[in-house]
Amino acid sequence: MGRRSVWSQFATLGEDALGRLAKNPTTNRMLQSAVELKERVDDLTRRVRGLEAMEQRIERLEQRLDRLDPTAPETSGGSAPETAATTTKASGA
Repeated sequence: MGRRSVWSQFATLGEDALGRLAKNPTTNRMLQSAVELKERVDDLTRRVRGLEAMEQRIERLEQRLDRLDPTAPETSGGSAPETAATTTKASGA
């Protein structure tokens, strides 16, 4: 019987602590930030999956093009064409 009262005291203390944490504005902001972070990670995961699917489609298209025109030069994995870098000189006084 004594053990039961100790456990119920712990349970009561835990419930009180959780109640105080739930009312604390700092805890509320932390929880909201955690939920927003989870949503952002989920969104980024969906976007990355979309990019992977797009890369697979591009790879298949490149293979089809290679079969249609085998004399065309090989591509280096879809890298963007190189452009000349422009530089500006700082005017000296």
